[in-house]
Amino acid sequence: MLEQLITWDKSLFLLVNSANIPFFDHFFWFFTQKFTWIPLYIVLLIIFYKTNKKECVWIIIGIVLSVVLADQIASSLLKPLVARYRPSHDVTLTESIHLINSYKGGLYGFVSSHAANSFCFALFTALFFKNRWFCISIFSWALLNSYSRIYIGVHFPLDVIVGALVGMGSATIGFAVLNYTKPLIVDTYKEKPISLRLYYLLLGGMIALITLFSVPTINSFF
Repeated sequence: MLEQLITWDKSLFLLVNSANIPFFDHFFWFFTQKFTWIPLYIVLLIIFYKTNKKECVWIIIGIVLSVVLADQIASSLLKPLVARYRPSHDVTLTESIHLINSYKGGLYGFVSSHAANSFCFALFTALFFKNRWFCISIFSWALLNSYSRIYIGVHFPLDVIVGALVGMGSATIGFAVLNYTKPLIVDTYKEKPISLRLYYLLLGGMIALITLFSVPTINSFF
């Protein structure tokens, strides 16, 4: 059964990774970079601060500790424990894989830290804002971030799926601890109308900018 699952996983990886065109090579290369999304994190922290200035530090601590938990489970526990090679280091895929900018990542890939961290951040913030459009947008962002790891050739689909589960589990634990220790903070976000306009503008603008710079005729100038 396990061998069959791995075979399906590799087949799905090759299906996604082989569907490449120059536009998406640039798009997902930009999208997958950690530093690309720093402005998004900052804007959400500003929204948290504006909504609850006195207790904002506890929210930041909760987010950071949850993401650290997700990252450590993925990188420090599961990757060395399972020791499954990334597709970019799998010798059976050398002739079939499409890599971007010759990037291979570390040796082991199960599970994806990108997926774990992205889905952890998405769920933790979604539990606070409880806004339908925010949930749709932040989980779409996490999904694209995770998909990009398959597209650029450094993770199998199973790496990403389990990574997402690790991330959401870590967010659930972190949020539950915060809700237990500081319930008034969580209650604040249930009662206050929260403006997410700046977040929507920034997210839309950044994706539009990434899309613009992914057009080959424009990208060739940089």
